[in-house]
Amino acid sequence: MREVAAVLLHFKGYSHCVDVYITQCQEGAYMRNIFEDSATLCQRVNKEVGDIFSNPEIILAKLIQNIFEVRIQNFVKEQLEECRKSDAEQYLKNLYDLYTRTTNLSSKLMEFNLGTDKQTFLSKLIKSIFIPYLDNYIDVETTYLRSRSSMILQRYYDSKNHQKRPIGTGGIQDLKERIRQRTNLPLGPSIETHGETFLAQEVVVNLLQETKHSFERCHKLSDPSDLPKNAFKIFSILVDYLCMEHIDYALEIGLAAIPSPDSKNANLYFFDVVHQANTIFHLFDKQFNDHLMPLISSSPKLTECLQKKKDIIEQMEVKLDTGIDRTLNCMFGQMKQILASEQKKTDFKPEDENNVLIQYTTACAKVCIYLRKQVEKIRSSMDGKNVDSVLMELGVRFHRLIYEHLQQFSYSSMGGMLAICDVAEYRKCAKEFKIALVLQLFDTLHSLCNLLVVAPDNLKQMCSGEQLASLDKNILHSFVQLRADYRSSRLARHFS
Repeated sequence: MREVAAVLLHFKGYSHCVDVYITQCQEGAYMRNIFEDSATLCQRVNKEVGDIFSNPEIILAKLIQNIFEVRIQNFVKEQLEECRKSDAEQYLKNLYDLYTRTTNLSSKLMEFNLGTDKQTFLSKLIKSIFIPYLDNYIDVETTYLRSRSSMILQRYYDSKNHQKRPIGTGGIQDLKERIRQRTNLPLGPSIETHGETFLAQEVVVNLLQETKHSFERCHKLSDPSDLPKNAFKIFSILVDYLCMEHIDYALEIGLAAIPSPDSKNANLYFFDVVHQANTIFHLFDKQFNDHLMPLISSSPKLTECLQKKKDIIEQMEVKLDTGIDRTLNCMFGQMKQILASEQKKTDFKPEDENNVLIQYTTACAKVCIYLRKQVEKIRSSMDGKNVDSVLMELGVRFHRLIYEHLQQFSYSSMGGMLAICDVAEYRKCAKEFKIALVLQLFDTLHSLCNLLVVAPDNLKQMCSGEQLASLDKNILHSFVQLRADYRSSRLARHFS
């Protein structure tokens, strides 16, 4: 056979002989999987072609070219054309799968001697098959991803029977909302969400999963020179739908739903929004690092992506901080209402000084119960330094609330003891914050309350004690003035 082929090599019929061989060796070769069957066929032909032809590498290369340009090209066209216009999702899945299997086949064929630059030869064959589909791949990908992301969100809002509100529509309504956010003025009714945060982990997971698939396809199907640019387009869609259309929208709704500070029996849900938003941020950040970074790490797009992520997170944090601040204001509005309705003047100036139970007052007990619930919610909604930061702000404001509240009453000797009991209980609450400054403030307030009960002759000595010596004399004087015996005992002389 080899001798016959060698003789024919110099005649015109030789090429026809090769074509016949290539055709015949493929008969019955494709039984199940065209890619696996092609690899098996090439292994078999590689073994026998040397026994037949004097230039086996050229014959094998011609066989491979025929497989790619006829068999695989027809198969790819058949698989892609039927869904190209009707089903973008299936089209992208098929394109990714076919391209992957074709490149895997190419890798297997690299082990053979093809008498030329194998890498270039095989790359050209792959390109000739897929170029009609890869040229506009990213347009199909981004159009599909936008459509799919929009559908995921719409399905969620439909399940909640929620019609999305236009956010930031301008005009009077927008101005009122901005003033309300900055001043806490109750300008018009807030939205009643009935505890719904409008954030859903299932929605987030679906959006991230779709984007992950897009990143994977982008990595495989993009020309290396276009990869960073294409990856950025996909990332921008994720930002639009996950960050803006879902998280930012939920924050806006959450802000609008925060009751004004003077609302009665207000339900506060914004910390639930904070908790879910933080969880989503972690998932968003993980996808950024795991799936986007490898595609852009060595390109100028890295800086652009990092800046975009930084900007979007800072924008969200401003809204979270605004919501937390307004929620704290509402909390203190609730505590003021408790104190106003429960604290009586007779609590600190009882009519019968000899028949008083020395313990904290009902108002104090109710405030502490309310505050502990809020602290528990804050701890469960945040982590790390965020918790400490909010508890610091809560603690400082709580101290100011109690300080100003105590300034409204006049205290008998026994009433002063009750005030000390109240402050001791408030201090116990503050200690649970585990913030040194807050505890220090209540330690000082506790010492100030001792000025309400100390014997007049010992007043000066107490004012110069360790806890109070560093305070302004006017602060000390303001507390002493609250004593019922301030005038009768001529206590002003200690501050002249």
